[in-house]
Amino acid sequence: MGRAQECQAQVGPETGMLKALLESTELVLRGSIRRRYPLAQLQQLQVDGEALRFQAGAEAVLLQLGAAEARRWLTRIQAPPPTLAAKLGLSPQRPTWVTSPVPGPLDDPALAQALQGATTTDPAQAQQMLAVVDSAATLALALQTHAGLPCPTLWVVHAKGPRAPLGASAIRSTLRAHGYVDTKTAAVSDVRTATRYVRR
Repeated sequence: MGRAQECQAQVGPETGMLKALLESTELVLRGSIRRRYPLAQLQQLQVDGEALRFQAGAEAVLLQLGAAEARRWLTRIQAPPPTLAAKLGLSPQRPTWVTSPVPGPLDDPALAQALQGATTTDPAQAQQMLAVVDSAATLALALQTHAGLPCPTLWVVHAKGPRAPLGASAIRSTLRAHGYVDTKTAAVSDVRTATRYVRR
């Protein structure tokens, strides 16, 4: 989503100049007033003249974005969030080669559902690869497998958080050392995230 604007704002009794950021799942206020509002929790959204108004919990919020920009923000906030399949570019028209350290079906229900009807076991048909990794060994295996595929795109799905057995920094360092560049990140679930890498 990624819209950003400096604006005059009123948040409850507070007023001031700040930077408003409209992200995919939240609206962030930075500067003299700092807040993070999940988009799903915003109520009474409306454009009022030059401003976007909404209620966030007990706080009434007004952002002076200008009439045209306020309408754009309202439209984006009210649009349904993209599906996981859409975020990962999964579809029957774009077959995906999948590797995972767990035997049988993937153990993440959201990811398993997103992959339904969008996978292939034919290397020649694969237009991207998705690898679920949980260790340096499974990441190395994913790289070895991707080297044998014609598609340049590799999604790496891994656990998130400081206690993850294989963190995002270690994955990024390994992939970059093998000539990949990271181009996009997408949340998979409460416990997993995915990063798209492209082989140069």
